Amino acid sequence: MNFLTIGHRGVMGVEPENTLRSFVAAQHAGLDVIELDLHLSKDGALVVMHDTDVDRTTDGTGPIAEKTLAELRALDAGRGEHVPVFEEVLEAVRSPLQAEIKDVQAARALSEVMLRRDLVSRVEVSSFHDEAITEIARLVPGVRTALIGSRYGTDIVERAVESGASTVCLNIRRLTLEIVEMARKADLKIIGWVVNTQDHLRLVRALQLDGATTDYPEIKRTGRFTA
Repeated sequence: MNFLTIGHRGVMGVEPENTLRSFVAAQHAGLDVIELDLHLSKDGALVVMHDTDVDRTTDGTGPIAEKTLAELRALDAGRGEHVPVFEEVLEAVRSPLQAEIKDVQAARALSEVMLRRDLVSRVEVSSFHDEAITEIARLVPGVRTALIGSRYGTDIVERAVESGASTVCLNIRRLTLEIVEMARKADLKIIGWVVNTQDHLRLVRALQLDGATTDYPEIKRTGRFTA
């Protein structure tokens, strides 16, 4: 089985999250896929940042949705890095991407880029929100989608099937063998997050998951030897 290692916001354990520096480091470390988060700026730019506001990860304050791209660009996102837009990431790295969207509006903006640049084979779209998954699938024929679960029960499998997702990305602290078996019966791939220790890695390998999302590049090097 091909076990995927997915770089969480690049390699956020060692570099500023969701920055070009972090994404390049993830690619250099050999991680199979790079995960990132997308929000819309006030003027409709598809910017790469996790939170709804800029306070935690930059030297600014306030909601992303209330700032123009130029205002976001002026912020320091860590070690002198700027807040990137999605298309900059496409140019900076060659790796496959997993793009997390927060709402239907972001799905529509992302769909335009995916169609224009023919990204169906390179970009998987993930979300905690079923309606965002459904919308991107409607707009981008053949797109691969993943439903994310943090606080979830067995209902996550039914939700994934109903939204057309082919993968579930699940918080390993709530993951049970029952849910794994249900997902397999539904022919879903399963990614565990966040896998940052050898114990967590042994767990996801013991459950025979399809991959792990990690903050640290070391998981790639050790993952292949962990049974």
